[in-house]
Amino acid sequence: MNNKAAWIPEFKGRPLKIDSAPYTKPGPGQLVIKNAAFAINPVDWKVQEHGFLMQKFPNILGSDVAGHVQEVGEGVTRFKPGDRVISYAIGLPKDNNPTLAGFQLYTVVEVAVTCHIPDSMAFENAVVHPLAISTAAEGLYEPYHLALPFPAAARKQTSYQQQKKCLLVWGGASSVGSTAIQLAVASGLDVITTASARSAPSVKALGAKVVVDYNSPSMTDALVAAVKSFGGQSTFMGIYDAIGQGGWQEVLQKLGGGRVAIVLPFSEEVPPYVTLSQVWAGVLVDHPEVADAVWRDFVPEALETGRLRPRADPMVIPGGLEKVQEGMDRLRQGVSAPKVVVTL
Repeated sequence: MNNKAAWIPEFKGRPLKIDSAPYTKPGPGQLVIKNAAFAINPVDWKVQEHGFLMQKFPNILGSDVAGHVQEVGEGVTRFKPGDRVISYAIGLPKDNNPTLAGFQLYTVVEVAVTCHIPDSMAFENAVVHPLAISTAAEGLYEPYHLALPFPAAARKQTSYQQQKKCLLVWGGASSVGSTAIQLAVASGLDVITTASARSAPSVKALGAKVVVDYNSPSMTDALVAAVKSFGGQSTFMGIYDAIGQGGWQEVLQKLGGGRVAIVLPFSEEVPPYVTLSQVWAGVLVDHPEVADAVWRDFVPEALETGRLRPRADPMVIPGGLEKVQEGMDRLRQGVSAPKVVVTL
């Protein structure tokens, strides 16, 4: 099987180099996907520009893939060749392993973070989800983060069902933020979020009960009032910071403290009234209870029914591997769509 990839040739290497790549057979619990589309995330251009996270070169970037199953590994029963799937490619967090990275014709992926997509859903629309799903799920459901009940059919009988809980999602218009909103709503929570006034209608359509303009001078007071309207400290589960920029310190101070799951390293001093934990999506494959509850039990049905959808349509760039660098550059410049997608 002939494989090709968009390689990052060296530390801060630019542009990406299109060249042959090894085709690797799947191991136990793995699949090979013949890719039809990639989504590009901010981490991709940031690794290329700043050189962090990647220690081995040449190497391959890319976390979001969609396509057909090419072959399955030992013990895999949920998937078969020809199935239409999306997956979170874990090459970057998994020891910088290029075999498991996205930007190539064939990617080895883990079953734990892969799911079927509806026949009616185009690959370019489905591929925006994987990294956002894994990042949101890790922060929302792991017991050392926010420890929410699992969504929808995967949810077990817990005390949450006797008393409604609420969550504040910081940055609800982002890809991860919009996914976190929908997962939290599916888990039975009331969601408050921050977003621009322009994005507020689309974010509210995802299920957020209250959307507060982050440009408003009264944002802090509005968020505190919203939490108190849902029961205050007794029902408040904490904050999911989907953009990693902080700014919630005064909110938590006025609420008497709380937990924060944040997607990026936090460089400021953590106040004593804040319990802070950093989300790292790459560890989700090692936590099967959470991965199965989200990726196996919730996401396929949610995609079919429309309970899980992107906030806005992606920006699609056709042309295959040769267009990945262009897609990274466009995302770096800033785009109005949540994701840039390259189709093969």
